[in-house]
Amino acid sequence: MSEAKYVAYVGSYTHGKAKGITICDVDVEKGIFIPRKEVEVGNPSYLRIANNGKYLYSVSDLGITAFKILPDGDLEFMNLGTINGMRACHISVDKSDEFIFTAGYHDGKATVVKINEDGSAGKMTSEVMHKGMGSIAERNFRPHITCARLTPDQKFMVACDVGIDQVKIYKFDRNYGRITLVDILRCELNSAPRSMLFSPDGKYAYLICQLMNCVNVYKYSCVNDEPVFEQIQQISTLGKSYNDKSAAAALRFSSDSTKLFVSNAGDNSVAFFERDVETGLLTKRSVLPISGDYPKQICVFPDDQHIASMNHESGTITFFKIDYEKGLLVMNGAPIKVETPNVAVIAKLEA
Repeated sequence: MSEAKYVAYVGSYTHGKAKGITICDVDVEKGIFIPRKEVEVGNPSYLRIANNGKYLYSVSDLGITAFKILPDGDLEFMNLGTINGMRACHISVDKSDEFIFTAGYHDGKATVVKINEDGSAGKMTSEVMHKGMGSIAERNFRPHITCARLTPDQKFMVACDVGIDQVKIYKFDRNYGRITLVDILRCELNSAPRSMLFSPDGKYAYLICQLMNCVNVYKYSCVNDEPVFEQIQQISTLGKSYNDKSAAAALRFSSDSTKLFVSNAGDNSVAFFERDVETGLLTKRSVLPISGDYPKQICVFPDDQHIASMNHESGTITFFKIDYEKGLLVMNGAPIKVETPNVAVIAKLEA
């Protein structure tokens, strides 16, 4: 039986020399990426692989760029889908690969786009603009949506807004691809809720608050067709000593969801948590440096034994071996140079 092969796609801003997406071969055993080639896309700030593993969707200057993933991991351009607004910063898909959801930092807009039967980006089916004012007259002054994704039951879309300290919850009508506001999760003033992930069993939600450097843990349920979020924990993403200008940036589960990793920009560290799958509660094991500047995103390898840090400002990707017993991240080989890396996703190639 042949060994599984993987490829990583790294999205970079194209203001400088980067072309857009760097395709890397993934050595799972060694825990490293090996850059192969670049594909031109205008400022791919976020990437998402379809659940069927056949397509890659990229945020781009002109909307959503859809690619077919070829057997060797190369990308074949399919089409460009419009979102009728400024460049998004986050993209997700539903479980059945029928819809794409985008979040707009610059214009505070969330968008729903239909996926065509051939996997290409289809027509926009819904859009909403957040309104309101934040707590300080700088970045947190007006709406900035940084994450838009469906709840595990596929009934609601959550939209995290770092500008107005809210997570807005929209009912999702699959028949028409429309979203309608039904509730608001109001977070602490100047906390900047950035991104939310759900546990695979659908019972818990994990929200990182960028400016408070913490993870809020919620019990999630749907009661009488209404979303219910009950906060059960708040835990810091920082260690005992830290940079006071830190900002929580990204969170990722291990494949079995028993571990959670959170990157801290400014502090330039990664926090490693253990997760109790029964209670949903987190226990912090360690917070360790990532040997780079501004870890904008992190990527967990398929074997759950390694992670990669996308160090946006230093233009590097650093690799670490995870020592679960000791709660340590051990640097694994030399960093690789990739200009302004925003995000990395790993695809398993068809045998």
